[in-house]
Amino acid sequence: MNRYPLWKNATVIIALVLGLLYTLPNFFGEAPAVQVSSVKATIKVDTALLGRVEDALKTAGIANTGLHADPQSIRVRLADTDTQLKAKDVIEKALNPDPADATYSVALNLVANSPNWLTSLHALPMYLGLDLRGGVHFLLQVDMKGALTKRLDSTGADLRGLLRDKNVRHSGIGREGMSLVIKFRDAETRDKAREAISSQQADLALADVQDAGNTDAPFKLIATLKPTAEKTIQEYALKQNITTLHNRINELGVAEPVIQQQGVDRIVVQLPGVQDTAKAKDILGRTASLEVRMVDDENSGNASVMEAAAKGQPPAGTEYYVERGGRPLLVKKQVVLTGDRLTDAQAGFDSQTHEPAVHLTLDSAGARIFKDVTRENVNKRMAILLIEKGKGEVVTAPVIRSEIGGGRVQISGRMSTQEANDTALLLRAGSLAAPMDIVEERTIGPSLGAENISKGFHSTLWGFTAIAAFMMVYYLLFGLVSVLALSANLLFLVALLSLLQATLTLPGIAAIALTLGMAIDANVLINERIREELRGGSTPQAAILAGYDRAWATILDSNVTTLIAGIALLIFGSGPVRGFAVVHCLGITTSIFSSVVVSRAIVNVIYGRRKKLAGLSIGQVWKPGITANSSAK
Repeated sequence: MNRYPLWKNATVIIALVLGLLYTLPNFFGEAPAVQVSSVKATIKVDTALLGRVEDALKTAGIANTGLHADPQSIRVRLADTDTQLKAKDVIEKALNPDPADATYSVALNLVANSPNWLTSLHALPMYLGLDLRGGVHFLLQVDMKGALTKRLDSTGADLRGLLRDKNVRHSGIGREGMSLVIKFRDAETRDKAREAISSQQADLALADVQDAGNTDAPFKLIATLKPTAEKTIQEYALKQNITTLHNRINELGVAEPVIQQQGVDRIVVQLPGVQDTAKAKDILGRTASLEVRMVDDENSGNASVMEAAAKGQPPAGTEYYVERGGRPLLVKKQVVLTGDRLTDAQAGFDSQTHEPAVHLTLDSAGARIFKDVTRENVNKRMAILLIEKGKGEVVTAPVIRSEIGGGRVQISGRMSTQEANDTALLLRAGSLAAPMDIVEERTIGPSLGAENISKGFHSTLWGFTAIAAFMMVYYLLFGLVSVLALSANLLFLVALLSLLQATLTLPGIAAIALTLGMAIDANVLINERIREELRGGSTPQAAILAGYDRAWATILDSNVTTLIAGIALLIFGSGPVRGFAVVHCLGITTSIFSSVVVSRAIVNVIYGRRKKLAGLSIGQVWKPGITANSSAK
């Protein structure tokens, strides 16, 4: 007799139940929503914020169909897209009265209509691509002037190191507008500096200037970027920002994003199937440039100076900041080190205080600069700043106790674990070559999405129906078993796509249709094998056993070779090809299980317990020259 052990039957039943459970959310659809999340680590999302959002909507007379809060965000579910846009404007004005200094991120979103009991089990619908559901569209403006000033600041630091290595003494290097000014006491030293800089910095145009009013350092060397260098820097900034956005979006796990240049200074970002749009908006909009500067300890301890600095009048060459602990300090404008020298950034914990921290690794040039600076400034304070959207924040300002070598630096100080992870993500993905601002944000309706979904669904449905009709006519009861196994395969595939939160696109639907055609091939092999055994005179029970066992090797070989081709598409493909490959590879793995294990379990239920089996309902078992086998019906 053909019987599965209890554990195999239990495995099939559990797999079917889980498949149904994780497929269900796809039938409930989605609703427009507005998502609110904090953009500052010190501001938390709590019940008080939920009340503020609810009150703002009530005051404006906007009805919602549900409010949901979690530790990271608040989502307001709304009836339609027109109400969604109105609600976004109302909430934005209520929570961010000063748009230039926003405290919360308010973004358009789509949330699942799944019941709470499914959501509590983490059963969520699969994402749909831009061609099926739409997504979020961002238009980013690249600050080209910011790219040039950032390059000049970096060049200034390089010039200090260069002149120090050449033993050329100067009286200071500073940026004035779009040029670098290097001061000297005599013309001879200035000439030596010009010669050294010209040989190392081909992008700089140098001009001699004499300032008679400055008796200490009357000789100046003015360095400006050449026009060709400016153009190259701006082109590089745009390309680097696009690369950085790719890295950041990959870290967010967004499948098949569209990131492309528009004009000379804008970038279009389309994120298909994104649900946490507030998080995406925050990550894309932040610059997260890292700067290391020295603290002006002399003036930071002077109460009158600090009082004037707090009113917007800091001493020349310094900037006023407030540490996360609330203590004010003055930081020198001169940048010692920038995030361009970073090679890696990982979130972790401080080994002494066990607080969340970010561990940085510098390249060889950065490690040398950091070592020199720490050696020359022992017992002085060094400030580590994160520059976001043109505004700096002092993360920590520790006292340098000794020379620090090895190129490893730690950022810590009153940050949460989530903030440490976000900061490491931004720095690891690469600092932006130039600041960017989001100048346009909107949700994109699917391009012929409803029609695409309808056509894709109907093509799959009619293909499935045609296969089912043929199998049941040609193989009778075994054909019905094959159809049930094929249904289980489709169930498993949709459940896996939902469980993995994969993005389904139109090519993905094509892959599902192809998977159905390939999956039934395994059942055809099994059914024909059973027919051959019956023709050879085997008993029905022996024919079932031999048919499944002998077809297994062929099924495995054919699926493995197809899987290799699918993996190649997954590795080397991009865009729609990659979306096709994902569904294709998942479909192959589910088809092996459903066509062999599930179909065998159904056959065992039908025939397994019948000791005296006269025949099998598997269609006409016929061979030229031999009458129909009596064991077939």
